[in-house]
Amino acid sequence: MARTMASSDSPASRIGTAALYAGAEQETSMTRPAHSRIVNGDKAPLPFAEIEYEARLKGLRRILSEQNLHAAVLTSMHNIAYHSGFLYCAFGRPYALVVTATDCVTISAGIDAGQPGRRSHGDSLTYTDWARDNFWRAVAHVAGERQVIGYEGDHLTVTQRERMEDFLSPLAMIDIAPATMRQRMHKSPAEIALIRQGAQVADIGGEAIRAVIREGAREIDIAMAGRDAMELEIAARFPDAEYRDTWVWFQSGLNTDGAHNPVTARRLVPGDILSLNTFPMISGYYTALERTLFLGDPDPASLAIWEANVAAHELGMSLLKPGASCAGVTHAINDFFAGRDLLQYRTFGYGHSFGVLSHYYGREAGLELREDIDTVLEPGMVISMEPMLTLPQGMPGAGGYREHDILVITAEANENITGFPYGPEHNVIPL
Repeated sequence: MARTMASSDSPASRIGTAALYAGAEQETSMTRPAHSRIVNGDKAPLPFAEIEYEARLKGLRRILSEQNLHAAVLTSMHNIAYHSGFLYCAFGRPYALVVTATDCVTISAGIDAGQPGRRSHGDSLTYTDWARDNFWRAVAHVAGERQVIGYEGDHLTVTQRERMEDFLSPLAMIDIAPATMRQRMHKSPAEIALIRQGAQVADIGGEAIRAVIREGAREIDIAMAGRDAMELEIAARFPDAEYRDTWVWFQSGLNTDGAHNPVTARRLVPGDILSLNTFPMISGYYTALERTLFLGDPDPASLAIWEANVAAHELGMSLLKPGASCAGVTHAINDFFAGRDLLQYRTFGYGHSFGVLSHYYGREAGLELREDIDTVLEPGMVISMEPMLTLPQGMPGAGGYREHDILVITAEANENITGFPYGPEHNVIPL
């Protein structure tokens, strides 16, 4: 077996760049190591201070203690990034963060070289691809065998769960995904500060988009203007960060019917309904701005639907306060739409949590504005209000209408941290 794993504050974890591929001295012409520690350069600044990550790990270790677990084997991008600062790029390879009462170790693929070590709070171990399942050998090296293990039941595939059983021979496996989600739902002041900056960047992207909307412009060109503006702003605000995944969905006409429809090369024509959606990503933290606009004056039927959706948006924001339940807020907005014979045009819930999440990973499903979510809002939670109505093609007012603001739940009500204006008074683009 490979050498004993050092703790994150051991001398082995602080060796300099000369120790690149430390541990590979075990390799001979006949054998190669299953894993090693790669050290290449000093630790990079992480999105949060060390004290923030230690507080998060303290919360995770409390979960381990309460459920009598020896170790947590976290495999999702959001949980690994939340607890260590490292946001991996899987590309078909598995990754993990193993946390015990004393250790916090990211398990990464060799293709990343020293980047995981530089970008992880705590220690980092790299597995090689010389033999199949070296990933699980590395996990077992830290988590141990014949122990009670916590894992993410909503992320680990059936195949990988079987591998865990084979290599760790756990006495029991406990799903801790719900518990870790509940922890992530309550934002620290540092998280809220980062989310606040993200909302400001989203507004900047929205202004850049609004400035280039004109007849004949393509969706893709308009989207790129917003994306470029946000990436430049993120780089200015966070000069030590890694930059990835910021994007824009700008939809027009029929393409507005779905909230997640990709950008196309469609050219704008007078009278188009437009959907502006900016999504800055800052070190794994997602924020969003979503607005309905029209190119030229909307027809009366479209204006009536738009105004009804804006009214629902304002009602919803007024309801987001401590003590309100997600289901209760949802039913109130449902009643509003039903009273106007519009409820049948709603296609999804009215809002969701913010934090470490993205369009391809992460979701705090316990904090969504849906009928089946009974979570009660508490100070420190961050949630969107985003009602959407979609009327099918051929109907008066056809198209998708959506407004989206981010709100921080405070001691008595909420704080809206989105600044871009909404509604017909602001978002009719003159021809």
